[in-house]
Amino acid sequence: MTTKEAKSTVQLKTAKGTRDWVGPDLILRDYIFQTISNVFKRHGGTPLDTPVFELRDILTEKYGEDSRLIYDLEDQGGELCSLRYDLTVPFARWLAMNTNVTQIKRYQIAKVYRRDQPAIARGRLREFYQCDFDIAGLYDPMIPDAEVLRVIVEIFDALELDISIKINHRKILDGLFAVAGVPDEKIRHISSAVDKLDKAPWADVKREMVEEKGLSEEVADRIGKYVGLNGDLQKMLALLQSDEALSANDKVQAGLKDMALLVSYLTALNVIDRISFDLSLARGLDYYSGVIFEVLTKPPSNSGSKEPAKAKGDSPFYQVGSIAAGGRYDNLVGMFGKRPVPCIGVSFGVDRIFTLLDARREKKASVLAREIDVYVMAFGGKEFEGLLLERMAIARELWDAGIRAEFAAKIKAKLPQQFKAAKDVPLAVILGQDELADGLVRLKILRASDDETDEKDRGQLIPKDSLVSEVKRLL
Repeated sequence: MTTKEAKSTVQLKTAKGTRDWVGPDLILRDYIFQTISNVFKRHGGTPLDTPVFELRDILTEKYGEDSRLIYDLEDQGGELCSLRYDLTVPFARWLAMNTNVTQIKRYQIAKVYRRDQPAIARGRLREFYQCDFDIAGLYDPMIPDAEVLRVIVEIFDALELDISIKINHRKILDGLFAVAGVPDEKIRHISSAVDKLDKAPWADVKREMVEEKGLSEEVADRIGKYVGLNGDLQKMLALLQSDEALSANDKVQAGLKDMALLVSYLTALNVIDRISFDLSLARGLDYYSGVIFEVLTKPPSNSGSKEPAKAKGDSPFYQVGSIAAGGRYDNLVGMFGKRPVPCIGVSFGVDRIFTLLDARREKKASVLAREIDVYVMAFGGKEFEGLLLERMAIARELWDAGIRAEFAAKIKAKLPQQFKAAKDVPLAVILGQDELADGLVRLKILRASDDETDEKDRGQLIPKDSLVSEVKRLL
């Protein structure tokens, strides 16, 4: 087979669960990054970057049943490595290596990789960005936990997304399983099953517990009675404290004590009304040890709109699932060494957030639309030479002033082509030979209907020296 024949058989596509980013999509994603990182910095966050792949031993036995989703790299005669599954375990590895760090608020924005079943329309990919914020070190109980929840609310308020936060506590959940009769060695497996309740009905989860995990139906039914409970944080605390069987369990008592303290802090930080207590929330990752939480978006209200409401199945607000999640992991750092470091953190799913913001923005005609403020063009008669150097000089002045500008990369650009290239650009600077000689240029506000035939409005003649100030005024 010739090289030419071999090339023709290559299928041009992105790998499953990945996508290309271009134009307005990248601009929107950068806006999400900037909005999130601004809140991280406001709370004293320190940026961190870690390698995209880790030693395989670093990642193993940290993710429970989800370990099967880790991408292992081919053994090429060196170290056995895998692509990172999240940003939390690499952060814990970094903390264990840097023993001089006793307290830190760290944030990281980077790609992670999971061999999951992708659904790109729902923001579920195999390569995707996470934005993490974690508070590590010894602090008085529940104060960092409350601040992390405050960070979540601030970020989604800034993104103008209406959210609710589901919260639970691993000690309460583990104690609940023990009270229900789950053997200690099966608690993590049963927790992984309960974690599927946001995607599957109780009947399916119960079937998995009984038929796959080997639990008796009686024990499964006791679990079902508890994990169906959810609601207002304070009311749920009162309900659980009144349950004699649960209140007799030490783990449950420790968890309820934490949650009661958290309520007072969340009230002071004015986020208590965004949070509900949900006993079905399990978070399947093995390293969680205390408070766990998950963020869901509320669909926008259609009240007052003349547009027909979308069916639930068609709306990304019903499809994307959780858009941020996290919890406390006090024992993870200690797994890498002798020094335990208590940690609490949250991870934001950028691609899912992008899907929601993309659904509500006004679509542009082309994915290659530019974010340009001014288009510099020129026109003239039969002896017109294009004024290329003059167009370059005007563009340079605008760039020096921080204004986004373009001009046609042609010596003699025709006016129709220049107007076509200026589509969707708000302002045009139009140069004429005689006017330039008098120190004047034309500044025109462009409209969608404008083209080269619009002779009525060639813009306003202004002194060339005042161009930058006039452009800034109009922008």
